[in-house]
Amino acid sequence: MKYDAIIGLEIHAELKTKSKMFCSCNNDAAGQASNTTVCPICLGHPGTLPVPNKQAIDWTILTGLALHSKINRLSKFDRKNYFYPDLPKGYQISQYDQPLAYEGYLEVDGDKILITRIHLEEDTGKSSHKKDADYTLLDFNRAGIPLMELVTEPVIKDAAQAKKFCQRYQQILRYLGVSGADMEKGEMRCEANVSVQAAGTWEYKNGKIIPKKKGFFGKKSELNPKVEVKNINSFRSVEKAINFEIKRQTEALEKGEAIQVETRGWDENKAETVSQRVKESAADYRYFPEPDIPPLKIGDDWLERLTAELPEMPAAKKQRFIAEYKFTPDMAEVLTSDKGLADWTENVISELDAWIEANGDNEARQERRLAKAAANLISGPLLKHLNTDNKRIGDLKLTAENFAELTCLIYQGKVNSSAGQNILEKMYQDGGDPTDIMREAGLEQLDDSAELEAAAKRVLADNPDQAAQYQGGKTNVIQFLLGKLMAETKGKANPKIAKEILEKILNEKK
Repeated sequence: MKYDAIIGLEIHAELKTKSKMFCSCNNDAAGQASNTTVCPICLGHPGTLPVPNKQAIDWTILTGLALHSKINRLSKFDRKNYFYPDLPKGYQISQYDQPLAYEGYLEVDGDKILITRIHLEEDTGKSSHKKDADYTLLDFNRAGIPLMELVTEPVIKDAAQAKKFCQRYQQILRYLGVSGADMEKGEMRCEANVSVQAAGTWEYKNGKIIPKKKGFFGKKSELNPKVEVKNINSFRSVEKAINFEIKRQTEALEKGEAIQVETRGWDENKAETVSQRVKESAADYRYFPEPDIPPLKIGDDWLERLTAELPEMPAAKKQRFIAEYKFTPDMAEVLTSDKGLADWTENVISELDAWIEANGDNEARQERRLAKAAANLISGPLLKHLNTDNKRIGDLKLTAENFAELTCLIYQGKVNSSAGQNILEKMYQDGGDPTDIMREAGLEQLDDSAELEAAAKRVLADNPDQAAQYQGGKTNVIQFLLGKLMAETKGKANPKIAKEILEKILNEKK
């Protein structure tokens, strides 16, 4: 029997506001001692009153707009009641039936992944379970941090698409500047809801997975329950955890075993899901409207202001890079993967356009040759340096202006590609003007024919066997000889002219 996997995601993202969700405590507890960025409000002391963080509300609406969502003109906060040691009030202020945003979508590989809701709530504290200890430590620094939750419809095809959805969502959060969304730091946390159904026994209607009718009396088949998987802290683990759960549930069904409605955790070390508790339902949480916070009325002016603040989103920027700069889709994908990188690339191109205007190079303008040359340098050696050092584009010492100048030096043939990379290395480490670095290091390209011819003759004299092979018809040996000539000139030779001179000398001796 063939099975279908039905996958939905719940993704929490901590918003990087200055203060917490319902109090004025510092929202950045990084490096702070445990239980120091707290106050009576976020600790849930009796008699304290929450005051909503307007910036967090704005950013949640902004995220909804970026994901093509509808915005509830009347929204409210609710109490979600459950007991857990790191929940200081014994309930969580969240949103239930009137979230800030609903019915949106995010496109992944041509599929519109439908988004049920995006709502705002407060984070819990953090429990630390010491090995071999009979106690648990609680740190409430995280309690009250603004937490934005996105819930998808169960329309994700497979684990690979779920992983890509998370990556695309993280990219959008960073473009908006509302969250660092670093999964390893817990700034973005993903939970996957997975169920496995026999093929042909279910259908998706009006946002629900429902069984198809069967039998003479219209009796519907029972659907297998879903399992929620928590503790997923990397994109790689999202894919692995979902694949494991699909395999586990499929094997259980084939053995005739029932699937239990439960919450399971992902154990990274064992690469498997483990049972944690029976899954709660909405009724278990006893939601009711938060009595201390009045409903939110989202007026036209409020919505128009946020709509005007929306930056260009990654997908739109990628398409513009392809159309405007004539980049390949793969190149545009790389350069728009990070907003800082995309903005810096455009700053470089702006400098290049100014150079083209000053020099009247219409052919370069029409073909976007300089933009493409810069893009190759950025996506190749520069990104390699950044990834190796785990840095972002904002950490660079070299400016967009100097990078554009280096691109022009290479384009004009004043330095060859090899020398250009050496200059880039120096600029990456220390910054500086590329023309000055070129002159100080003696890297200006050697175009003098007489000097190159003398160097070529020395190379051929030192490599008589390879010269004879070329003259005997093995012409690909020219690359070996060209390499030797480049070494002889310490990488300064113009490769095109150097090759022509080698071929001229060798052909004359035939």
